[in-house]
Parts: sequence; C-alpha cells; structure tokens
Amino acid sequence: VQLQASGGGLVQAGGSLRLSCVASGNIFLSNIMGWYRQTPGKEREFVAFVRRSQATEYAASVMGRFTASRDNAKNTVYLQMNNLKPEDTGVYYCNAGMMSPGNYWGRGTLVTVSS
Repeated sequence: VQLQASGGGLVQAGGSLRLSCVASGNIFLSNIMGWYRQTPGKEREFVAFVRRSQATEYAASVMGRFTASRDNAKNTVYLQMNNLKPEDTGVYYCNAGMMSPGNYWGRGTLVTVSS
C-alpha cells in the first residue's frame, strides 16, 4: 500500500486545516486508515483513524476538534482539523493497515499552528 498525504500548512491558532491521504496498491490491506503526528523530541503519537466501516477513534487531545472521515470509493482518508492549537503543531503521517498502527506509512505533511 502506498500513501500520499497532502494539506499541511501554516495556520493561526483557532484556524482550520484539512489533510487528505490517498491510498494505492493493495487497498484490501487498508482496513484502517488514519493519522499519527510527531513533534521534535517526542514519540510519534496516535491522532485518529477510520475503519472501512466508517467507525472512528480519536486521541483524547483532539476529540471534539478533529474529524476523521473516509471515502472508500476514492481510497482516501481525511482529517478535518478545527480550532487548532499550537500544541497541534507537528508532522502528520498517514497510516494504513489491518490494525492501528498499520504497516504502511506515508510521507509526513507539516502542520504549523502559530499562537
């Protein structure tokens, strides 16, 4: 499975961004598609995922602000990020597999939230 993420950028605190990630290759291996993020000096952390059934799960730190969704016809997962905070700054990685975290990772996309 190959993953191509896009949509990162610079935004002020309180603003919004939408990340997208398109999967290609052995799509049947992407039962779960989601997002992780990493900041310098920290471990990569779970953000959210969406199952093929559309069931979602979120990290406590983003619940109520981020919404993960998935278009199975387009093999694409989205992460709508609202009310962004400076602590949301990081490199966001798309992830896919049969469980979370899955075996497949995309290149990261940088999200920077200024205060």
